[in-house]
Amino acid sequence: MVNNETVRPPLRGWLTMSFGLLAIVLGAVWALEGLNYLTNHLMSDQPVWVAVGGGVAVLGLVLIVLGMRRREAGRQQQV
Repeated sequence: MVNNETVRPPLRGWLTMSFGLLAIVLGAVWALEGLNYLTNHLMSDQPVWVAVGGGVAVLGLVLIVLGMRRREAGRQQQV
């Protein structure tokens, strides 16, 4: 059973969740810059970056949820 090609690797969904985490961090930084908490930047005190950052952070949450669902689906297929 070493070369059994029907067994899926246990690391499903990790890339999606990694991109989701990156999007949350990036979105939070953009939102904080737009709210002028991080000063001396080109994006400071510009409301458009609050909206863009919030949207990117929400997209990151969606990616994490999708990655978790893929991991769970992979675990159920192995059983």
